[in-house]
Amino acid sequence: MRIGIFSDIHANIEALTAVLEAYRTERIDKYVCIGDTVGYGASPNECCDLVRSRASFTILGNHDAAVAGRMDYSYYYDAARNALDLHSRQLTAENMAWLKGLPYEMREGDVNFCHGSPVNLEEFEYIFSVEQAARCLDLWDQLATVTFIGHSHLCKAFALTKTDVYEVVAQKFTVRPEHRYIVSVGSVGQPRDYDNRASYTIYDSEERTFEFKRVAYDIDAAAQKIFAAELERNFGNRLFLGV
Repeated sequence: MRIGIFSDIHANIEALTAVLEAYRTERIDKYVCIGDTVGYGASPNECCDLVRSRASFTILGNHDAAVAGRMDYSYYYDAARNALDLHSRQLTAENMAWLKGLPYEMREGDVNFCHGSPVNLEEFEYIFSVEQAARCLDLWDQLATVTFIGHSHLCKAFALTKTDVYEVVAQKFTVRPEHRYIVSVGSVGQPRDYDNRASYTIYDSEERTFEFKRVAYDIDAAAQKIFAAELERNFGNRLFLGV
């Protein structure tokens, strides 16, 4: 099965549309979204509607949890908190109910999907370094062969043995036996690795191969919507820079 896995759309309908169009040439059997459909951007309902119609299932992200009233986000910085408050007011009743019901994780055979670290699901902890990935060694016996995460907005992969962790520096790689993998799939709507193209990924469960992919989208259109909304202008500016 070829699974299209994407995350951190952040209400950027232009990026999401470009990603789903790119997937059309990839023989995808099913789609999985691993969180943060909302937050930061100007099109929360449009993105929720599209993800709901395409994804076989969606995982709860921290911004989703905040908008749905499932976590305390009072400690977020003002601009992010204001965006979440705005989205909470804007969402339709159907989309709000959908966010309220999203799971923290979903496991299918030897593959697991969650938004942040699998160590403390409700804490949404980051994994973007070897040291952070090493915290998962304590869960070795419970870890799926591959755990897909989002949250950091970075394209990163880590391979774990029972005693060690190393970063996999490759755009495409094969899952090796006797290893566990933590794969951060990057961000559709707000990349932060200085590549402003939208991120999306593909996992082939039969060939046991994984691949990072990128696609350009209409950044100016997405940014102009942010500039015209009650949102921090920097949320639009950063799209051009990929930060």
